Amino acid sequence: MFYVYVLFSNSSGKYYVGQTSDLKKRLESHNKGESKYTSAYMPWEIKWHTEIGSRKEALILEKKLKNLSGNRLIDFIEKYSN
Repeated sequence: MFYVYVLFSNSSGKYYVGQTSDLKKRLESHNKGESKYTSAYMPWEIKWHTEIGSRKEALILEKKLKNLSGNRLIDFIEKYSN
């Protein structure tokens, strides 16, 4: 199982889209500053996530979400929140 997720940083108002096979571990990694881009905007919280059956499908969805404008990403999160 893989996860596609959207993180939000209250300190900066930024969103981050990613994919992983271990969501809990990946969030911890982001909040420990182990990811170059996200380390400047800690702490992060999960705003949205979904399970995907394969890495290939997760990468496709991740790319689609990364291509959304900020407002469209927010609309997506609100519409499909778990």
